[in-house]
Amino acid sequence: MIKARPLSGEPMAIEATAAERLALAKRFGLGAVDHLRADVRLEQKPRAIRATGRLTAAIQQPCAISGEDFPVTIDEPVDLRFVESDARPSPDDAEIELEADDCDEIEFSGDMFDLGEAIAQTLGLAIDPYAEGPNADAARRAAGIVKEGEQDGPLAALLAGLKRG
Repeated sequence: MIKARPLSGEPMAIEATAAERLALAKRFGLGAVDHLRADVRLEQKPRAIRATGRLTAAIQQPCAISGEDFPVTIDEPVDLRFVESDARPSPDDAEIELEADDCDEIEFSGDMFDLGEAIAQTLGLAIDPYAEGPNADAARRAAGIVKEGEQDGPLAALLAGLKRG
């Protein structure tokens, strides 16, 4: 938890402990979270606290085809806004208009907000649920999903170009 005021504006690093990485791996269905770090800067805005920076992680993710874990590196920008719950319009208002960056706001109340949980959610959103590991094609062939020589069909060049691009 981070104290909402006063903010120093200095860069800060959030690094997950071994126990936190184990809990995150279980939460997101991963083989492991080997490393998780977020370097962020907090900035006081008129009705919000903005956290910007970068999240880096090394995870062991199950292949969507074979189920085998394979290493994945995540490097994502972080841009979060924490808004005091009383700064939002009440639900009784007939209509509200949202700005483009209003959609990713995280409400907090009191004088503390949970930057660690927001970083965990950022990690969860960065994980590709359809990621394929290095043995995905072999698993398809073994399951009879892809027949030998089928990869040389008329769409093979197009698919190969898409994978490279």
